[in-house]
Amino acid sequence: MTLRIHAAKAMVVAAAIGLAVPGFAVANENDKREISSYVLSEAGLAKFTQATQKLSGVAGACAEQDDDDSDSQSLDQMVAKLNAVPGAQAAIQSAGMTTREYVVFMWSMLQSGMSAWAQSQSGKLPPGVSQANVDFYKKHEAEMKAIGENDPCDDEEAEEAEE
Repeated sequence: MTLRIHAAKAMVVAAAIGLAVPGFAVANENDKREISSYVLSEAGLAKFTQATQKLSGVAGACAEQDDDDSDSQSLDQMVAKLNAVPGAQAAIQSAGMTTREYVVFMWSMLQSGMSAWAQSQSGKLPPGVSQANVDFYKKHEAEMKAIGENDPCDDEEAEEAEE
């Protein structure tokens, strides 16, 4: 799965197809621990939603959404790449988040979505995953889907709109 600046749709899709949580794509164990220990919250979701909307207006942000190397990038590399897009860091900060928090929130929500799916299949929560975050994801799944459905960087939606 590629890193998407507007990753909400990827979160929903990943949860729907049931990707395995333990191997989600970040480069190192420290990053995985940071993502797993991040606490999802209403305030964080509001900021993430606002930051995602603001990023949609940043020229060049969509060009950075697909990266063949993103499956093995560290959080530091993802943050640096996003910050390298002129205006992206300011857009995220104007929503009250740092770029790192934006990226970690995105991955934590992805992990929680995948874990929710896994739990629905086996009845068990994957190791190292917060039940509170999974519950938060389930509570806000429709909101995440709505963010994904309005993703201006989604090539498939752009193609469908042209037809």
